[in-house]
Amino acid sequence: MDETVNIQMSKEGQYEINSSSIIKEEEFVDEQYSGENVTKAITTERKVEDDAAKETESSPQERREVKRKLKQRHIGMIALGGTIGTGLIIGIGPPLAHAGPVGALISYLFMGTVIYSVTQSLGEMATFIPVTSSFSVFAQRFLSPALGATNGYMYWLSWCFTFALELSVLGKVIQYWTEAVPLAAWIVIFWCLLTSMNMFPVKYYGEFEFCIASIKVIALLGFIIFSFCVVCGAGQSDGPIGFRYWRNPGAWGPGIISSDKNEGRFLGWVSSLINAAFTYQGTELVGITAGEAANPRKALPRAIKKVVVRILVFYILSLFFIGLLVPYNDPKLDSDGIFVSSSPFMISIENSGTKVLPDIFNAVVLITILSAGNSNVYIGSRVLYSLSKNSLAPRFLSNVTRGGVPYFSVLSTSVFGFLAFLEVSAGSGKAFNWLLNITGVAGFFAWLLISFSHIRFMQAIRKRGISRDDLPYKAQMMPFLAYYASFFIALIVLIQGFTAFAPTFQPIDFVAAYISIFLFLAIWLSFQVWFKCRLLWKLQDIDIDSDRRQIEELVWIEPECKTRWQRVWDVLS
Repeated sequence: MDETVNIQMSKEGQYEINSSSIIKEEEFVDEQYSGENVTKAITTERKVEDDAAKETESSPQERREVKRKLKQRHIGMIALGGTIGTGLIIGIGPPLAHAGPVGALISYLFMGTVIYSVTQSLGEMATFIPVTSSFSVFAQRFLSPALGATNGYMYWLSWCFTFALELSVLGKVIQYWTEAVPLAAWIVIFWCLLTSMNMFPVKYYGEFEFCIASIKVIALLGFIIFSFCVVCGAGQSDGPIGFRYWRNPGAWGPGIISSDKNEGRFLGWVSSLINAAFTYQGTELVGITAGEAANPRKALPRAIKKVVVRILVFYILSLFFIGLLVPYNDPKLDSDGIFVSSSPFMISIENSGTKVLPDIFNAVVLITILSAGNSNVYIGSRVLYSLSKNSLAPRFLSNVTRGGVPYFSVLSTSVFGFLAFLEVSAGSGKAFNWLLNITGVAGFFAWLLISFSHIRFMQAIRKRGISRDDLPYKAQMMPFLAYYASFFIALIVLIQGFTAFAPTFQPIDFVAAYISIFLFLAIWLSFQVWFKCRLLWKLQDIDIDSDRRQIEELVWIEPECKTRWQRVWDVLS
């Protein structure tokens, strides 16, 4: 029997089935096989659809696309995995030492409002146009091609260098137990492990990250409960600790630089504010996953709301209890090295008198940083993939496996992990610190351009006559929060190196603090000359249609949570 089914290539490069051919085939079966027409028709139609599906899977266009396989719970945990890492475990020590428990707490609360503003802006844009590495794409579309390319490359480099940091810290965490194996060997072992993990299809990566980040969340909740019990007097021979350390040595730290008490405390608070900003980086990672999210217009808003709340709760509650358990004058807090022993979490556990918990916590730290490093490679590879898809990087970087993994982008990102060997080489610590500064300030630029892009986005849709009330997700208190975040982020970028000017000007520290700004300007000017574009798009030329219409044509069908456990898990994840 000669089949008449046609498979045609659409404009988008996808294979389509000629439905009329299927109908004719069914009619032919009905005529020839009376009494078995239903079975034959269904069998034939399934065969045709299977053949078409195979053609679709093997089409060249499909091989160059990532897969929308990430669920809401995956998205949230990837963002948590990238944010709750070295910055939280070790980074909150200096703010506590310089500003004291109250000063550090105010700094993190204040920066929490800035983070909330940035994620609100990102949420509105990413649900309207859900694409991979969304905020670098938004800068390209809503601001200019030069700013979009600069933002993308700076952000990619920041996660490349962060990956190197995490690799070096992972080795030092192992050395807490034994130094029999050299640090360089651990760097190679963990590099191979994390790179291999990112070569799996995204659905498996999402499940792995969900499991490993869940351990991190449970551990932090356990620490908060443990701290509450110790503060109330559990296991303490001299009674409840309460606010003992807020009275002596005090709630406010000694400050920095200035001999004047009030001025020194203010500068110490400013320093802790900048440190808090560095620590919060990674909250915006939800926007990177937009291009691989299943049902993004439902999953992204829920994930953004939950991630921001979780991060704020974990950071604020952890810092509050650490401020109760660790005095700001504890000499371990202001350690120059990145070691687990200088972590306020570890200090608080050791001060409580428990003998087993330090080893358990060190294992949790290992899992935490492993999760963060895993997210580093994932985020960096997707940013590079997005740059390639938008013709801002070599085309081969957007090639993907059948499972939707941009393998060249993964390798190009993970190779920067070998910069961790700078920590091993004698005399290379200064160069490594410079790279870390580029990492931090690049994240600030990403926040700044997210807020600025949202301002332009709101102006563009107003120009097109689109009401924000009709958007899939409407950000709260806009445009006020976008301007609020833009102002304070720009201010932090400018003052983050203020210690280089006091008490005397130090040229080396100045360059280390502001090298990332010079790098950003150099990359931006280069792309500005390359593209020969305007500083900003005209409002009428801003593209808000690409990728949006394709999403609107899709229909997402999700199973309902029927059992009580499924409903509870849906709320928690």
